[in-house]
Parts: sequence; C-alpha cells; structure tokens
Amino acid sequence: MRIRVIIFEDNESLRLGLYQLVNSREEYQCVGAFKDCLNLLQNIKDTCPDIVLMDIQMPGIDGIEAVRILRDKYPNLKILMQTIFEDNDKIFQSILAGASGYILKNTPSERILDSLKEVYEGGAPISPSIATKVLKMMVPAEAGQSFNLSDREKEILGCLVKGMSYKLIAKTCFISVDTVRAHIRSIYEKLHVHSKGEVVAKAIKGNIV
Repeated sequence: MRIRVIIFEDNESLRLGLYQLVNSREEYQCVGAFKDCLNLLQNIKDTCPDIVLMDIQMPGIDGIEAVRILRDKYPNLKILMQTIFEDNDKIFQSILAGASGYILKNTPSERILDSLKEVYEGGAPISPSIATKVLKMMVPAEAGQSFNLSDREKEILGCLVKGMSYKLIAKTCFISVDTVRAHIRSIYEKLHVHSKGEVVAKAIKGNIV
C-alpha cells in the first residue's frame, strides 16, 4: 500500500515539481495538490491522505493556521511544513500548532522524500539549519521544572527532540514500541501537551532535556 500525500503550495511550478517528486517513488502517491487552503477540510476528506506537505506562506489561510485547523479535526494526521523562511517565530508557531516536521524548500529532493517517510513512521524531521535555530531559541521560562518526569521519560523525551521514530526509540532504549507509546502518553499528560510538536517545543523552551 502506497503512502498517500497531499500538497498545499501556492507557487504553481513548485507545486507541480513536488507532485512529480512524490510520484517518482512507487511507495508514494500524490492524491492532491492545491494552491491554497480555502477548501482545506473538504480537500482532506476527499483525498484521505496519510501525510500533508504544507507550505507556510499562502494567501487566505496560511500554513500555520491550516495546521491548527487540521489538528482540531484530524489530531493524528502527519503534517510536514515546508518554507523558504527560517523565521524564528514562524518555526515555533508551526511546532506549537502541531506540525510533525519542518523543512526548507531548498532541501534536496531525496531528503524531502526521506522526510516524508520519517514523518509517516512517527519521526519529526527538521532541516539542520532550523534545528540549530531552535536550539538557540531555548528560553528559561520553565527551566528547572522537571514536571515529575521519570529518568526513562526524560530519556524518551530526549529521543523525541532528536526526531527519532517510535521504532528507533524502542531500539535505542531496549524496550518495546508499545512501552514507548505508554511512556509518551504519560509525558504528554505531565507536560499538558497534545502533539509531538508541542512536546518538542516545550522540552526545548523549558530546557527539560
């Protein structure tokens, strides 16, 4: 079964290029490519994607607001943000809105495809330059708070911040994937978050790991 991808990109040439790129591998199928998010929920309902490849700068409804809308309706949908910008505020807005990953448009084609696979498998891909910026944006608002996380939970949280998939976390920590899921549910509850993007942002901002 192929991984179903939907694209939202207002630049026609980029949209076509991404459409062709996604369909260049047998494991993927581009089920829709749209110039805006004005019919966002209907587009998602009609195409039933596994992954949304979302531009951040679009007329009408921008990518960040689109993520918020999708997270409310489809909390488990994988969303990979793509932009030409490395703006600090937009990065955190995207993460906090619930984006699964964040890459730049100048990312090599193979890396874009690999990022789609990472997102599908539960990872949180992020372009190296953006990761560097995120680490530099660490603020002490909640620094020093442990949130009563156990040592194992802190270890798993650290893995999430590194963008590891559940399978890789399980392998790294020598535990089952089901145990990883149980720990992550506990982490979400203790940090009062509802998505991987939120938990990563809170971990970085609070210097928890």
